[in-house]
Amino acid sequence: MERDCVFCDIVLSKIPSEIVRRSNDLVVFKDIKPKAPVHLLIVPTKHVQSIKDLTEEDRMLMSDMIYMARDMAEEQGLEGYRLSVNVGREGGQVVDHLHLHLLGGWSNSQPDL
Repeated sequence: MERDCVFCDIVLSKIPSEIVRRSNDLVVFKDIKPKAPVHLLIVPTKHVQSIKDLTEEDRMLMSDMIYMARDMAEEQGLEGYRLSVNVGREGGQVVDHLHLHLLGGWSNSQPDL
């Protein structure tokens, strides 16, 4: 875990968060500034700064995150949804800890993102 990483602190339960699911490798919690009726963050328990910092050892991590997103979407009753990963400040990444956004729950209208 990294010092001064808000997501590491959430993983370690140092910061309260609305955790939806936890496994050995991933934690899923509600985004505090949701951009959709359902906005969950899927975060690895291991600190990885972003996709560009993945190593060979992390090869299955993104796959696990996507499968978790699929399972969470089903659990949330989402027929359609958006998955998003921001990489670096220029790509919109605000927290320097790899995370996957699961957004959905819009009624039959186009999401406003």
